[in-house]
Amino acid sequence: MAAENEQLTVGVVRETGQGERRIALVPKLIERVSGRGLRVVVEPGAGAGALLADETFEQAGAVIGDPWDADIVVKVAPPSAAEVARLKQGTILIGFLNPRGDPDGIAALESAGVRAFAVEAIPRISRAQAMDALSSQSSVAGYRAVLLAAEKLTRFFPMLTTAAGTVPPAKVLVLGAGVAGLQALATAKRLGAQTTGYDVRPEVGEQVKSLGAKFLDLGIEAVGEGGYARELTDEEKAEQQRRLTEAITRFDVVITTALVPGRRAPVLVTADAVKGMPAGGVVVDLAGESGGNCELTKPGEEVVEHDVTICSPLNLAAEMPAHSSELYARNVTELLELLVDKEGKLALDFSDEIVAGACVAGKEEGGE
Repeated sequence: MAAENEQLTVGVVRETGQGERRIALVPKLIERVSGRGLRVVVEPGAGAGALLADETFEQAGAVIGDPWDADIVVKVAPPSAAEVARLKQGTILIGFLNPRGDPDGIAALESAGVRAFAVEAIPRISRAQAMDALSSQSSVAGYRAVLLAAEKLTRFFPMLTTAAGTVPPAKVLVLGAGVAGLQALATAKRLGAQTTGYDVRPEVGEQVKSLGAKFLDLGIEAVGEGGYARELTDEEKAEQQRRLTEAITRFDVVITTALVPGRRAPVLVTADAVKGMPAGGVVVDLAGESGGNCELTKPGEEVVEHDVTICSPLNLAAEMPAHSSELYARNVTELLELLVDKEGKLALDFSDEIVAGACVAGKEEGGE
């Protein structure tokens, strides 16, 4: 960590994960970070995936150099073992760190003496909305999922009236009305599809309807904590699946976004449901990283079963690196401004529920 009178540095590293094109800080936000008295060091080529040249960072006031020696390192994906080894003791790390799914990775950060803040662990409270990276990236994924579905579908999304006759609109069902689901509904509606949303939390029905979509009411509720759905009982699951299977067969496209934190994603689209869908239909499963919402999903792959295409992309946000990076960088900047005071000094207040909640390693070291 920087000495008492030294300027704190923020290191922006180049992502090394396969297909990861995002970057944790973009040039347009460098001036804002620098305004906090922080010096920004960007790894050469860090913005290449998002088509951001090194020169644009330099013009914004950053330095191109080795970011791994910085006091604060910001990144997108969890660090690899080799990257953890590059972090010096006392470094503050900010990024998607997968604390629930990769406890060994968090333990490695603890052992390395790194104080880590996982953006997905930030409490979902109103004061933290601007830091909510889960929401910003889910919004991108929901939008992109509809474009993928439209590409794979063998028919039009909108209704078309032509001299040869009228083509009815595609029927799209979105399972899960969180940020990704609502964005998917809005995007499908803009493309002219007939849209329907479903969620086990009945209070989101009004949000679904506000987007011009119908709400599929199966009569099963599962309201949980923190804006998530609770896990259903075995009896509720069986009844939900029966009713969903019947409903799904009426749709051309099904987009699934249902997740339960820390658990395998619930299976909502059974093999029988897929078999009953119209030939040429599409399922886009956004829960692939947690096992998938579709029984026939193969995470990270595209398969065809019963003449229905099932896609399970694992990182859709990385396919739109320009805007996903910009949104994520804003989330990171907001968190930085909470951790660093206006004089550019580290000010970790562990009595703050955002700071305490996001810290997944190194909390006891100097934390109250």
